[in-house]
Amino acid sequence: MPTLTTHALLLDMDGTLVNSDAVVERCWRRWAERHGLDADEALKVVHGRQGYATMAVLLPDRPMEQNYADNRVMLAEETADLDGVVPVPGAPAFMAAIDDLPHALVTSANEALAQARMGAAGLRMPGIRVTAEHVGASKPDPEGFLKGAAELGFDPAECVVFEDSEAGIQAGRAAGMRVVGVGPRAAAFAPDVHVMDLTEVTVEATENGIRLTFAE
Repeated sequence: MPTLTTHALLLDMDGTLVNSDAVVERCWRRWAERHGLDADEALKVVHGRQGYATMAVLLPDRPMEQNYADNRVMLAEETADLDGVVPVPGAPAFMAAIDDLPHALVTSANEALAQARMGAAGLRMPGIRVTAEHVGASKPDPEGFLKGAAELGFDPAECVVFEDSEAGIQAGRAAGMRVVGVGPRAAAFAPDVHVMDLTEVTVEATENGIRLTFAE
């Protein structure tokens, strides 16, 4: 079975620990339709980025101030809509296994949305987290992962990222980290290791750090 040895884990939230696809699809379909966009095409680029960054991709000629304003509304809608938010299979056991190991949440959600979704999924919120408020640039920029590594006190090369989206996988690579792709979206973007969900990951503390073993 494939293995990776590392010192710290940096975890995306949506699609990686929490399945929030139902909410994301509802909110972004409404937004796309309001702006005369093809909702199915819009949904191909929404995952992994902060909302304003997605809007900038979809409406490249629109003033960024409008994207920031729309993003505030979108965050409020998403935070209030928790219907269908569930843990990714294996996430509760995975979070329990890493409880005493160096790890951080690195998410494009803001603090309120992260708290709401982790709570709805019944998952423990990591003590160290990098949310939207803490970065100046959205994934695929590596800033969030680099900040997470610094908060944990490890070099980027000593960290492994868990991600589901193209933007997130690009951000992890740009940060100089190895990437475990989680879920069906991730398979297309050549992560170092791919798993369908977290039931396929075994975590073990060793004298030299953390050993991750992946089901084949």
